[in-house]
Amino acid sequence: MIHPTEPTSFDLRVATIAQAAALADVMERTFRATFGDSTTDGHMAEHCRSSYGEALQRAEIGDPDTTTLLVKDGDVIAGFAQVRPGNRPNGVTASQPVEIHRIYVDVPWHGKGVAAMLMEAALRDAVKRGADGVWLGVWEDNARAIRFYAKWGFVAVGEHIFHVGGDAQRDVLMSRAL
Repeated sequence: MIHPTEPTSFDLRVATIAQAAALADVMERTFRATFGDSTTDGHMAEHCRSSYGEALQRAEIGDPDTTTLLVKDGDVIAGFAQVRPGNRPNGVTASQPVEIHRIYVDVPWHGKGVAAMLMEAALRDAVKRGADGVWLGVWEDNARAIRFYAKWGFVAVGEHIFHVGGDAQRDVLMSRAL
């Protein structure tokens, strides 16, 4: 069920340590653009301080259990995804699942096929790892993302709490078989 929709003008690659600062910038920018209205400025600032920064992204890129994928448009990161083992939450029935930890597209590239390119690459990475399923968490009010995941065969299997700083928000857990 992997869809071959890769736009030819974009470059998909695995992130390198040298891209950590640029990745940290786009991670924070896309998170703020997606969730900025869902919480207070203080909670958002706390989340961004603890989740994004060159040193943090350098460690993630360097983690052999995490694959950080980038779609670049020229020299600019248009979107990114991360695949990692993660703990299997309740509701995920696959015996060897992996988590799509993050998948975001920067606003100027929405609707350009970047998200599909990232999802296809993330699913290929999961298959390469020997996974029999993938799962992810998506904010309950992010209807656009929920529709996108449903098009890729993901179904809701539960929920969990995701903290934006000190603000507890509900995520829908979605999963699909490979």
